[in-house]
Amino acid sequence: MKAFVTGASGFTASHLVQALEQQGHSVIGLVRKTSNLARLKDCKVELVYGDLCDRALLEQVMQGVDAVFHVAAYVEIGLVNAAEMERVNVEGTRTVLEAARTAGVPKFVYCSTIGVLGDTKGKVVDETFQREQQGFSSAYDRTKYLAQQLVDQAAAEGYHTVSVLPSGIFGADDPHFGPALKQFFKGSLKVWAGGQRITGVVHVDDLAQLLILAAEKGQRGAWYIASTGDMTTQQMFEILSQETGVPVPKEAPEALVRLAGNILDVVGRVTGWQPPLSRERVHYVYDRNVRVDASKARRELGWQPRSVEATIRQLVSS
Repeated sequence: MKAFVTGASGFTASHLVQALEQQGHSVIGLVRKTSNLARLKDCKVELVYGDLCDRALLEQVMQGVDAVFHVAAYVEIGLVNAAEMERVNVEGTRTVLEAARTAGVPKFVYCSTIGVLGDTKGKVVDETFQREQQGFSSAYDRTKYLAQQLVDQAAAEGYHTVSVLPSGIFGADDPHFGPALKQFFKGSLKVWAGGQRITGVVHVDDLAQLLILAAEKGQRGAWYIASTGDMTTQQMFEILSQETGVPVPKEAPEALVRLAGNILDVVGRVTGWQPPLSRERVHYVYDRNVRVDASKARRELGWQPRSVEATIRQLVSS
């Protein structure tokens, strides 16, 4: 298979590039001129420098491609550039889709998010769930939802799209939870907010395998949730503590965290700073609870991810 991967230098996409190459596939990767290519240093990927919204470029480099893996996204919670997020996540998806269809690429695999399902309020749901939340928890959720609609519309029009909806993505080079883990391993993470927050877990390498399976076996228009289960943040730290001997961080008082989020939100908006806490981040920690069942991917595609516990334990050795 000749694959085209957007956002190839990113966390998930770089692991996908590695997995594709390990399976003998050739890969073209779209990156920006400012991209950090460190994650691709041992890969043979053919790099194309450009923007997601450059349709002419995309049509040109997609000639002869067997599958497009659209992984690139503006991923951020808190204070974001909403206009740029919409350009990347929505218009970028629209452009990549249109270019793939025009270039005659047979299959299109979209890396979505369980956030498109909305807040399930703790109810465990699968791909058949009809979104109930009114409005959106973040600009990220809103833009990914709009992008998902574009992908689904293309499938309804006869184009072979498959969507993979990851839960929380974990791995050694995770840019989101990773910095906190580094502090924890050094023994400097003494306090944590929202220890009872439930998070869906999938290892980035297992997600990469599911994306490939989606291209090989996924049905047109199908959604496949990527999660090996969920656990609270407290449980994650307890597992890591067992492996390392580092004490579990103490729970920060919720009232204090909410107050800090409100104050820092205002400061961030005035100064243009992305604070560690904001109203949106606090909402994700305490108020939003998305839980999912990923048995469809196992049943239909033969996906065999590692367990939640194994995923967390591997963070110590990786």
